[in-house]
Order: sequence, then structure tokens, then C-alpha cells
Amino acid sequence: MADQVTKPRKKTAKPRKKSARQRLLVFIVAYNAEKTITQVLTRIPAALTEQYEVEVLAIDDASPDSTFETAHSAANEQAWPFPIHVLRNPINQGYGGNQKIGFFYAQRHGFDFVALIHGDGQYAPECLPELLAPLAEGEANAVMGSRMMVSGNALKGGMPLYKYVGNKILTFFQNNVLGLTLTEFHSGYRLYSVAALNAIPFHLNTNDFHFDTEIIIQLNRAGQHIKELPIPTFYGDEICHVDGLRYAWDVVSATSRVRVQDLGLLYDPKFDCKPAAEVTPDTAKLDFQSPHTEALSRLDGRREVLELSLGEASLSDELTARGCRISVAGRRPESGMAKSVDFVRHDLNRPLPPDLLQGKQSILVLDIIEHLTSPEDFLANLREQGDLSPETELIVSTGNIAFGSLRLGLLLGAFNYSKRGILDLTHTRLFTFKTAAKLFDQAGFDVLEVKGIPAPFPLALGHGPLTDLLGALNRLAIRVWRGFFAYQIFFRARKRPTLKDLLRDAHEHSDAVLNA
Repeated sequence: MADQVTKPRKKTAKPRKKSARQRLLVFIVAYNAEKTITQVLTRIPAALTEQYEVEVLAIDDASPDSTFETAHSAANEQAWPFPIHVLRNPINQGYGGNQKIGFFYAQRHGFDFVALIHGDGQYAPECLPELLAPLAEGEANAVMGSRMMVSGNALKGGMPLYKYVGNKILTFFQNNVLGLTLTEFHSGYRLYSVAALNAIPFHLNTNDFHFDTEIIIQLNRAGQHIKELPIPTFYGDEICHVDGLRYAWDVVSATSRVRVQDLGLLYDPKFDCKPAAEVTPDTAKLDFQSPHTEALSRLDGRREVLELSLGEASLSDELTARGCRISVAGRRPESGMAKSVDFVRHDLNRPLPPDLLQGKQSILVLDIIEHLTSPEDFLANLREQGDLSPETELIVSTGNIAFGSLRLGLLLGAFNYSKRGILDLTHTRLFTFKTAAKLFDQAGFDVLEVKGIPAPFPLALGHGPLTDLLGALNRLAIRVWRGFFAYQIFFRARKRPTLKDLLRDAHEHSDAVLNA
């Protein structure tokens, strides 16, 4: 727990009255800053108090020097136009960890804005009024002070050439991967609305220096508007505590991880912060090769179809347009499902109602079995129901857990669930071609056809020549090694006669022979 020192207050202090002014926390992160911390405090503009209710929080991150004592003395020995609170972490929390504590402080104490500056004086406190304006006027949710907006200023201000070049290269890479247009990702001069901090899980971020990269990613994904304003560059004789090569690797790794997550290949909860309204529900994949297009191609002439659905990616509208009589069973109807579709709300982990199976020529089980508590029980119940005709075909698809990228990831010790894809967080069972075929065979179904489906490149990369080429190469590779290169498993199955069916057939055949 951190040590806290504040300016003396009256013992009979009354509860804080709600101020008409917006509340600002100026948050100073400090490490080995005993020579500069007092000057930084002095440079915070007193004029801020005319517009905001200002408090200052300085947190010394367990410095081996006298940063804490110096800041404490300055806070209590001088007259200030705003309260100053000084904390010292008993154990070093790192640059990112120190920020987490300060941001939590701002949340807990009801501030509207928090402005982050450094205790070494590298970022000019005099710029605070200009940087705060977009937040106060509601033009932005976060403001970044950029040293790169004015060409040449960073080098003139003493930024070493290698840092300048590295900053430019990393920012170019991050903008291209994340689809942003920031002039600088790596300035430590940042101002946030506390409402924006409330919208992201910053507490899950790294404690290291690339915390700054991760919080930009989170703000962007959460739909928070980021604005940049130019700031002066100042490099003095402060000691840099950043390992440049490690920092660059961490930045590239974090940025790339987000893109890979968007492809559905892994899941990191700290980047799962898109507003619910912006999360696009799954839809039927009809404009490229997928289980949905394969299913439709096998339903020509089929008039009675039962589709099992989880409330998304339904083929009901397309089947209805083709003249099929479609029934859908699942936990909820798909958004926008046609009124002509017979929908039955049903928990697919329970046996299907017998009347749903009567007369059905096809049952679509697309991307369903991996979500069931017990696929074995589901198939056993389905086969034993006398209402399921031996001629009824099951059209089934599921993810291929032996897909190449997953195998390679496992070889490297990674098995990452995601919000979608083969390792969807909602999946309860995982299959290969062999285990899927074995599941149906042991449940008493004959597998009539098995096919590998390529990866959904258009979903990840959009339509275009590149995705067409990747799809063609993937289809060719599936012919060579289906188990490794197929993203999904598609097959058709039909139930074998049950003992009940065989006994009935024996009776009927015997009667026919005797009556002949």
C-alpha cells in the first residue's frame, strides 16, 4: 500500500461540495526526480484554478534518491494555489503500474480530467491550459501532446537522432496496423477524461513503458476520440530508464497482437473494449466459399429444411427465397428473420421436439456441435427419435482444431482462445476431421461426404485480389493435406437404422411375405 502525504487540512473538514467547475487532477509520475520535481510543481500554471478545481498528485515510484522527501517538503513548505498530494510506492510498480494507481485515484475521487506529466520536467506544465481545452469543450476524450506535429522541432529541442528515427518508424508501423493517423505514439504528455478511462480496462495493461501504446489502442477500440496538439521538446541531463530495443519490441508485439486478435486467432481481454453497439454480429457467409455456400449448393430441390441456430448467421432468408419451407430452432431468432420462417425457441442441449423432425429432408447443423454441452447426447437423441427419417441428411460444419496456424501456435506454447474463429470463447468442444467423423460414426450415423473449407480471408482482410489469391492457394493446399490446411470441416451424414427401425422392418417384411 502506498504511503500518502497531503497538505495539512482542518480536522473538522466538511464533505466536499459539488463544484460547478470541472475537476482536474494533475498527475506527476516520478522516478529519481529529486533535482527536478520541485521545479515541475512550480511550473504548473496557477491560472488553471480560474477554470478548474485543481489538485496535484505526485507519485514517487520507490526511487532510490530523495524524490519523495523533496516533493513532500515542497508540498508542505510553500503556499500553493491548489492542494498537492504526495505518494510513494513502497515497491517499484514500473512506468505503467504507476499510471494505473494515479488513474484509479482520479476515478475514485471523482475527477473529470487527469493530466499526466513527468517529474523530470521533459514535458512543459505550461502547456496544460491549451491541452485541456479540447477535453473541457467536449471535442475529445483524450489529448496527446505531440513533439512531431511541427516538423523539425523535436530535433531542435534536443531529441537524440536515434530516438527521433525510432519514434518515426514505430509510429508509421502502428498507424498502418491500427488504421490511425497520429503523428506520435510515444509522447508521455497525455490528458484523459476520466469517463474515457472508465470505458477501458487499463488496469489489465502492462506495468512497463509500452503501457502508453496499449492505452492508445484501448481508447481507439472503445470509440474514444483522441486529439493531438503540438508541444515543445525538451531534453536535459535526465537519465533515460528505457531500454530502447526492448521497448520497440514490446510496442511492435502489442500492436501486432491486436491485429491478430481481430483475425480471430487469439484473445486478450484488455483489447476487448469495443462498444457493444459496434460489435458486428455474425452473418451468413454467402460471398465466398464457406459452410453456408456449401450447404446451399446441396439443397437444390429440398423443400423441407430444419435449421438449428444460435441466433446468428441464419440461412433462413436465402432458403425461403429459393422456395424451401424452412423451420428454425434455437435460443433466439436471428435479427431481421423473415416472418414466414417458422421459429421455435429451443435449447439445443435438449432433445428436439418430435414434430420439428417430421417430413424434414435436411437438417442444417452449421457451426453448432462445438457449442453443445454434449454432442454425443445430441446425436444419440436425434438418432433414436422415430420421427427422423433414415433419408434425412444432416449437413454439418465445425472448426478444424488441427488447422495449421493452431498447430504452429501450439508448437510455440500458445493456445489462445478468441472472440470468434475456431477457438471461440463460447466453444465447449473442439474437433479434427478424424474426431468429428468418429463422433458421428459412434452415434450411429454414416458420413456420406467430407470436405475441407478454406480460411475466411475476406472476413479478415476484405474482398480483393489478395484474398482471392489466398483463397485459391488455400483450396489447393487442402487437396494436398486437408487436415492441416482446412479451416473448417464440412460433411453430410445420414442415420443408420436403429434396432427399433430394424425390428419394425423385420415385422413389416415378414407380414409382407406371409401376405404375398
